[in-house]
Amino acid sequence: MRILVFSSLFPSAAAPTAGTFIRERAFRVAKNAPMVVVAPQPWSPVDWLIRRFRRSFRPQAVDYEVMDGIEIHRPRYLSVPGVFKRLDGRLMAAGAMPVVRRLARSFRPDLIDAHFLYPDGYAASLVAARLGLPLVVTLRGSKDQNLLGTDRERFLRRAIGAASRVVTVSDALRRDVAMPLLGGSDARIAVVPNGVDIDRFRPVDRGEARQRLGLPTGAPVLIGVGNLVTGKGFQRVIPMLPALRRQHPGLRYLIVGGGATHGDMAEPLAALARAHGVADCVTLCGAQPQESLKWYYGAADLFVLATEREGWANVFLEAMACGIPVVTTDVGGNREVVADPAVGTVVPYWDASAFQVAITQALARRWDRDAIRGYAKGHGWDQRISTLMALFAELVSAKDKKEER
Repeated sequence: MRILVFSSLFPSAAAPTAGTFIRERAFRVAKNAPMVVVAPQPWSPVDWLIRRFRRSFRPQAVDYEVMDGIEIHRPRYLSVPGVFKRLDGRLMAAGAMPVVRRLARSFRPDLIDAHFLYPDGYAASLVAARLGLPLVVTLRGSKDQNLLGTDRERFLRRAIGAASRVVTVSDALRRDVAMPLLGGSDARIAVVPNGVDIDRFRPVDRGEARQRLGLPTGAPVLIGVGNLVTGKGFQRVIPMLPALRRQHPGLRYLIVGGGATHGDMAEPLAALARAHGVADCVTLCGAQPQESLKWYYGAADLFVLATEREGWANVFLEAMACGIPVVTTDVGGNREVVADPAVGTVVPYWDASAFQVAITQALARRWDRDAIRGYAKGHGWDQRISTLMALFAELVSAKDKKEER
C-alpha cells in the first residue's frame, strides 16, 4: 500500500510550525506504508507587496526536499487573494497535476490522503478522479467550518461527496460539519482524533524550565500556545490579567506562537497588554520548535486558551503530557479532549467572568500532575494509526478487487 498525502499545510524551513499535526500523523503512517507528500504552495504576483505589511504571509518553501526519508513536493499554484479565492481548488489541482502525474508513474500510489475539505480536499478529489484512486479526506476544524454558508460551501460538498471515506478528528466535526454536508448520513465517516507524542512532551524540572525562560521561581504562570490569530482568543485573556494579578501577585502570562497567513496579532496583543497595564507580565514568546515546547509547558502552572473554534486542539494534550492542567472554552471538540475534571475545566463560550473564575480556582487547586500525564498517555498515537491503517487497507483492497474484475 503506497500513500500520497495531499495537504497545502505542511511544515517547512520557511514555516516550521505550519501543519505539524498533519506531519505527525503522516510520518507515523509512513512507518507502516511507503509515502510521498504533495504540499501545494499558493502564489500570486502581489504576494511580495502583501509581505511588506504582513511578514508571515505565504512564506515560500523549497520546491522539493526529503524529510525523515520522505519526499516532500511543493508545486506552486496561482492563488489571488480576495474574491478569487473561490478558484483556489481548481487552480491547486492544476498546479499540482504535473507533479502528481510524475509520481503516478514513479511512485504509483494506491490512495490519496488529503487534509481539509477546501481547497485541498476539493483539489485532491479532482486529482483522485483523474488517477482513478480512492480518496480519504480528513476534516480538522475551523478552516472548513468557517466556509459553511459561503460561496465555497458547494466545493466542500463536492469534495466530501467524492471522498471514499471521511475522517474527522472530533465527534463535534462529524456532527456539525461532515454530516450536514453529507445530507445527514454518517456511513462514510470515521472519527479518528489526533494523538500526542508522549516522549517529546513530558514533564521537566520546573525550576530549570523557569531558569531557561528567565521567569521567577515562585510566580504563578499561565501559558497559551497557538497561532496569533483572533480565533485563539489571547485577546480575551489579557483584559483579565489586572484582576488576576491582584489575586495572584507576580502572575505571568506566556503566549507562544507566531503569525499565520491569515493574520498576525503580535502587535495588537502587545498594545492591548500596554492598554491594560500588564505589559510587564505578558511575554510574546514567538513560534517555538516542537522540541522546545516542553520547557514552556513545564514552566507553567496552567494552560489557558479562550478559543473560538476548534476541531481537536493538540496543544491541550501536549500540556497534559507535561503534567499541566487546562482551562478552555466549550467549543468544537474541546470538551472531548478535556473530558475529565481531573485534567482541566471547560467554560461556556463566551462567559468572561466564568473563565476568570475558572483560572482563579485552577491556580488555587492542587492538581495531580501524574494523573494528568496518565490521561494524556491514553491519547497516544498507536491506536490512532492502527485505525487509520485498517481504513486505508480496506479502501485499497476494494480498489484492487474492482480492478481484478
